[in-house]
Amino acid sequence: MNTKTTVVSIVVFIMILTGMFGYAFIKQRQLQNTQIEPEPQVNDVGRYDHITRVTAKHFYIDGVHTFAGEIVMPTPCDLLEANTSVAESFPEQISINFSVINNAEFCTKVETPQRFKVSATASDQATTRAFFEGREIELNLVPAAEGETPDEFELFIKG
Repeated sequence: MNTKTTVVSIVVFIMILTGMFGYAFIKQRQLQNTQIEPEPQVNDVGRYDHITRVTAKHFYIDGVHTFAGEIVMPTPCDLLEANTSVAESFPEQISINFSVINNAEFCTKVETPQRFKVSATASDQATTRAFFEGREIELNLVPAAEGETPDEFELFIKG
């Protein structure tokens, strides 16, 4: 074999090896730089997607708005919490915020009504909105009958 052919063969072989190792090194760097997206977290919001409307009895006595009603929850372990906040504007804006506490690992799926009663001090011209787990829902307010008070309230709401 000719010396020139041997040298050319060795140089080509070294170039092929260098190219293979270079390519592997570049691909390894690309994989390290690529961010691995975490698996999406399972969010319990889907459990309450069916709650899009809340019906509540509305009392207005001596500058205090009181809202009382119930929401049907998917399990008896879902505990309903409700609070209000008033935005200072004219007219004031009352927000009723509903949230759910459920610390149970397992719970039977039996629809269970959860009652709520919240109050806010605002003028009689105040507007009211409702939020369930951070998303706005429809609020159906039923005016209280004359002489009816929140303490005597019995829940017989339809609609």
